[in-house]
Amino acid sequence: MRPQVVAHRGASHDMAEHTLGAYLTALDAGAEGLECDVRLTADGHLVCVHDRNLRRTASTPKTVSTMELAELAELDFASWKHPWADLDDEAPDHDEELDTVLTLRKLLETAADYDRRVEIAIETKHPTRYGGLVEKRVVEMLRDFGWDKLGSPARVMSFSYTALQRVERMAPGVPLVMLLERAQYWPMLRRVIGPDWIVGPGIDELREHPRLGRSIARSGRDIHVWTVNTQEELDLCLTLGVKAVISDRPAYMLELLAG
Repeated sequence: MRPQVVAHRGASHDMAEHTLGAYLTALDAGAEGLECDVRLTADGHLVCVHDRNLRRTASTPKTVSTMELAELAELDFASWKHPWADLDDEAPDHDEELDTVLTLRKLLETAADYDRRVEIAIETKHPTRYGGLVEKRVVEMLRDFGWDKLGSPARVMSFSYTALQRVERMAPGVPLVMLLERAQYWPMLRRVIGPDWIVGPGIDELREHPRLGRSIARSGRDIHVWTVNTQEELDLCLTLGVKAVISDRPAYMLELLAG
């Protein structure tokens, strides 16, 4: 069985990451899953933003945790990706909602309303000003959608073992992905993570440490790999029996898998 193709921050190779436009592009290409990073605003909203501050994606040094949602909604989260777009006189009219800050609720609604099952991989970022409140809010939102139990299309990912433990206590049915950034952490993690937790190594670690992938596979746990963007990287994942590839280029991954 081929791996599930998950759009990393949407179709982020071509579109500005974490925008509604990036996710709709990924869905239209056939992506079976959507990956997002979430942070809490000062007034308690979960928004899809990777970095702690907004220098890279919204041209301001402010941090997400110190801003309210209304302030974030005034920022342009897309121009950094295509800075010359305004100069294209032949470009079609553009919906500005596709370029503004995206809330987790809006992303979940988009997935829920799509005409096929779409899975959501939600990464909580740590350390953060709000600590465990992030996971609490995520679980509350999943509960609103009825996605806090077995069979949920949502899963929660983190590099923080403690964060995933929190989610497991609040919503035991939600799948968990222990993200793995360094190969040397695996021997310790394999002893403490839950038997049904998914392992999420980075593709660079799998390439540089060939024994890592084989060791995870032997442990019997499902493997979800980030960020897979080339034929060579996909081939490595296929040899390991990876269950999901998280890619900036979901359309290209689907094309390779179909070939």
